[in-house]
Amino acid sequence: MKSTIKSLILAAFLTFSVNALFAQGPPPPPAGGHGSGGNQPAGGGAPIEGGVGILLALGAAYGARKVYQLRNQEEK
Repeated sequence: MKSTIKSLILAAFLTFSVNALFAQGPPPPPAGGHGSGGNQPAGGGAPIEGGVGILLALGAAYGARKVYQLRNQEEK
């Protein structure tokens, strides 16, 4: 009985505390001047193509290394 009550209290606490975390105000308006126009994408014009390519290459190299290690481990 005590464990059920503790579980219910914990569930109620987590439920209400999560709702409080989402209670945020709207983001501030964009700063004026400096050439910032109307509808710009989030992050401005930051290029991400180079970083994505590097991450994909590193992920492929890591996956190839793991496959190589698993094949060598099976042969022993």
